[in-house]
Amino acid sequence: MKRTVILILLIFIALISLPAQSRQDDMKREVTLYNPYKPSLPEVRKRSSLPDINDTVKMVNDFKYEISAKPFSPVYNISPIKAASLLPDPLPKLYKSFVKFGIGNYMTPLAEISITNERSKRASYGATARHFSTNGRVKLDNDKRVFAGYMDNDVSLFGKKFFRSNLLEGSVDFSQKTRYAYGYDTSIVDYVAKNKDIRLNYNNLGLNTSFASLNLDSTDFSYDFDVNYDIFFAGNDRNQHNLGIAGLMFKSYKGFYMGGGLEFDHYNPSSSVFNKSKYIFAVNPFVNKNTPLWNFRLGLQLLLDKNLKPGADFHLYPDVSFGFNIVPSYVSFFAGLNGRLEKNDPASVIGINPYLAGDTTLFRLQNTNHPLIISAGIKGNNGLGGNYILSASYSIVNNMLFFSNRIYPVIPGPAELGNFFLPLNDDAEVLNVHGEVTGQIGDKISFRGIANWYKYTLTKSDHAWNRPDWDMKISVKYNLRDKIIASADLTSLGKYSLVAYKYDLLLPPAQITFNKPAHFNLNIGAEYRYTKILSVWAKINNISFNRYYEWAYYPTQRFLLMAGFTYSL
Repeated sequence: MKRTVILILLIFIALISLPAQSRQDDMKREVTLYNPYKPSLPEVRKRSSLPDINDTVKMVNDFKYEISAKPFSPVYNISPIKAASLLPDPLPKLYKSFVKFGIGNYMTPLAEISITNERSKRASYGATARHFSTNGRVKLDNDKRVFAGYMDNDVSLFGKKFFRSNLLEGSVDFSQKTRYAYGYDTSIVDYVAKNKDIRLNYNNLGLNTSFASLNLDSTDFSYDFDVNYDIFFAGNDRNQHNLGIAGLMFKSYKGFYMGGGLEFDHYNPSSSVFNKSKYIFAVNPFVNKNTPLWNFRLGLQLLLDKNLKPGADFHLYPDVSFGFNIVPSYVSFFAGLNGRLEKNDPASVIGINPYLAGDTTLFRLQNTNHPLIISAGIKGNNGLGGNYILSASYSIVNNMLFFSNRIYPVIPGPAELGNFFLPLNDDAEVLNVHGEVTGQIGDKISFRGIANWYKYTLTKSDHAWNRPDWDMKISVKYNLRDKIIASADLTSLGKYSLVAYKYDLLLPPAQITFNKPAHFNLNIGAEYRYTKILSVWAKINNISFNRYYEWAYYPTQRFLLMAGFTYSL
């Protein structure tokens, strides 16, 4: 039955499809063209046709190796190396001459000149000269203005001769000082000092020569011998001749330095001053040793002092010192036991007080004896580009030299009204605490500070006349590439006392005491170096906060402004 139905359906479909195919074959196809044919290609972006190289094959290296070690002995060819030559730094150029000139208020001229040869390995010689004076006036306590000028002239001719292992040097020096004793007791009225009556002239002519060893090895025998001859003039008939001989010799022996010094000074004053000659003779044997950690010195000085007395005084001074490093380079301890004789010769005394009485007083001064000086302290590097020292000392002093004005009001005249001074001698015990520090701030600023504190215990006097109980100085320097140099100094003095003695024909001398407060003084200066040979400078001195008296009745000059230039050839 199913087969019959299927067969009938297939015959029916075949009969239907035959007429349809005949009708499609009878159809006609027509194509009408309205425009000519224009073939074109559209714009397309070309794709990359480069091949993509990706190696998917992995290679695995599998190999084996063996090392057969054999020693290798290279051949060394030794050849000498040439020694390195050490060249010194280039030396700065030396100029044959130097001139400095300046002028300031109080009619203050300054002139300096120096002439030397150029750098030489054989000899050095030259000459220097300096003049400084002032013509100012100062006001005394009675409001009178008096002439307080002074003058200093110095000339020196010098030379050095270098030998293979020795040095010979010598000089001829001349010094002239002029002072005016302008201070006097202002309670005395109707007195006017004449310059010719208060003028003091001092001249000193000296010849010096020295012969010393130049040893490259410190263990070699070393020596230094000096001879000097001086003539000091304080007037037409007041003079003194001085011949001095000094020598020092030492030698290293088994790590110790052993040696000794010799000193002899002979003074021959004119007959109008003193009718006998004076001398000082001293011998100083010693032994010392220095190591990186400690050092010591053992010695003594045997001295004969023939001065004003008929016979010579014998002195025995210790010369002992010891030191060791607590922290190397930074903290070192030192201690000493010493003694010395301070020579009160005219040339050194006028540097302290040039207003002594114009008779023979200047040539008849006792020497100051320091029989015992005990000192101890620490010193070292402070880490600021400088050093420091802190110490204390105790001294016993005999014939310590002080000064007082001499007043004879019943005899009017410059020498009797306090213009001139007489020496005062006293025995004392002196305690001194000393501190000093230097350093650098950056590469342009440097500083230095010094301070002292004193305690005097005197036998006769209540005060250490003209000596402050403390002093201090602070200095600061600014250097900008050696082109601009500026400096400032602050000095200060503690309380001090001045004394004058008023004499009467019938009564004992009356002591007049002047107590002065602490004094502060500021000095500033600047220099501009236009070139290496030319510079200009200016400085201001004595910028005082109060009035300062150097001696009784002697006020000092105050504000001083100077300016000038320097030139080298």
